[in-house]
Amino acid sequence: MQYRKLGRTNLDVSLIGLGTMTWGKQNTQAEGFEQMDYALERGINFFDTAEMYAIPPSPDTFGTTESIIGNWFQARGSRDKVILASKITGPGLAWIRDGDIINRDNVIRALEDSLTRLKTDYIDLYQMHWPNRGSYHFGKTWGFAPEFDAQQEQDNFLEVLTTYQDLIQQGKIRHVGLSNETAWGMQKWLQLADQHNLPRMASIQNEYSLLCRYFEPDLSEIALAEDCGLLAWSPLTRGIISGKYLNGAQPEGARLTIETRAEHRNGPQLDAAVQRYMALAQEHDLDVCQMALAFVNSKSFVTSNLIGATDMTQLKTNIDSIDVTLSAEVLAGIEAIRRDYPAVF
Repeated sequence: MQYRKLGRTNLDVSLIGLGTMTWGKQNTQAEGFEQMDYALERGINFFDTAEMYAIPPSPDTFGTTESIIGNWFQARGSRDKVILASKITGPGLAWIRDGDIINRDNVIRALEDSLTRLKTDYIDLYQMHWPNRGSYHFGKTWGFAPEFDAQQEQDNFLEVLTTYQDLIQQGKIRHVGLSNETAWGMQKWLQLADQHNLPRMASIQNEYSLLCRYFEPDLSEIALAEDCGLLAWSPLTRGIISGKYLNGAQPEGARLTIETRAEHRNGPQLDAAVQRYMALAQEHDLDVCQMALAFVNSKSFVTSNLIGATDMTQLKTNIDSIDVTLSAEVLAGIEAIRRDYPAVF
């Protein structure tokens, strides 16, 4: 395993991190335990979760993934071996604090509930799942038209940062991070922290993969210049890169078969891009999923590549991508495909 520094903290996190959002929906607790045991054995020390999980989000599955992790900590006595990241949900889900925004009161409530479920006294990295004002993630790219009161947002940022400072002083969180943020938001959080001597964002968790490269070029530049690296979610684009959804296929139990909010992730252009990447991998005797993960691993602005799997074969193959180095020919092929298919959803 390889390790990279988490922002300007003293934490070294595994380049491959363990995503957990299927536990409690697509995976049982026993399967989650098996994945965590194996990941730890392979040198993965960074686990990422959220209060909203399992996915797809629902009142019935809210908090179940954190509970599974907490039960594992209790059963294995392994809390000290894991750098744990979780997230407070952004506004919009009625069953989570009535869909309210991220503010001081809700941060405190959410954190206390997460700590209880996780059976721990602290969270290493506490992230905001999405901004109060919204963003272009989760299929909203084409219709994204930001319109907000910048001063009101900044006042909220300062309220939240001050709350984080209090919670860090209490020992309940160690560091803080962003998720599904924009360039303006990322830079503003960093600027306000520096100006007011408040906790600095250590990372940003946004979607990034062969099929989704909106993080480049502007966010990646900030990530590098400001030591606020990317935690890449969905590096296999919800498994689409494997080809299992080609031509409208809906494998039983698969993520996009049960996901009702992913209608934007289909169509002939997406299929054509996937087929090109699959052909490139085959040409160079590579597993297409390992090629996709190795591409993310290779980026200097990436702190950790958050993999997810619903079975152990997938998990082992994904972790093995740490040993894959892409040749100049493969990288050139990837860029050629990207030029033909720059934005497929």
